[in-house]
Amino acid sequence: MKVVLPDLAAMADFGARIADLLRPGDVIALSGGLGAGKTTLARAIIAALGYDGEVPSPSFAIIETYDPPALRLALVHADFYRLKQPVEAEELGLDDYREGAALIAEWPEQAGGFAQEPGCLSIRLEAAEMGRIAIVEPGTDWLGRWR
Repeated sequence: MKVVLPDLAAMADFGARIADLLRPGDVIALSGGLGAGKTTLARAIIAALGYDGEVPSPSFAIIETYDPPALRLALVHADFYRLKQPVEAEELGLDDYREGAALIAEWPEQAGGFAQEPGCLSIRLEAAEMGRIAIVEPGTDWLGRWR
């Protein structure tokens, strides 16, 4: 499924739609080239979950965590761009961070990918003539939720 995102308002609305459906254990796998809008969409999701503070890009720290009551559910925001091998995600303790939380994963392929998980909503962002296009592939747990 393709979603046209012509501007920041559309990106914020798309992020809010995802946030409304997000559950603990879910993964939002954001892929696309540099500057495709992965962090912008992640920020929109986090804001729609109720977080009103600054959302730093986790490029340097790799993993940022957010907990209730700052937002409605525990969330891990990870940027795997700097990982050289998927095993490095395990070495960071990713599984421990994910316990009872949803995960937003930028550059998921660097961590071995998450598409095989039933709770994964894979989103590839691409530049378009105006704005971005999101190519969405829901995992089996998302099929009943995603329309």
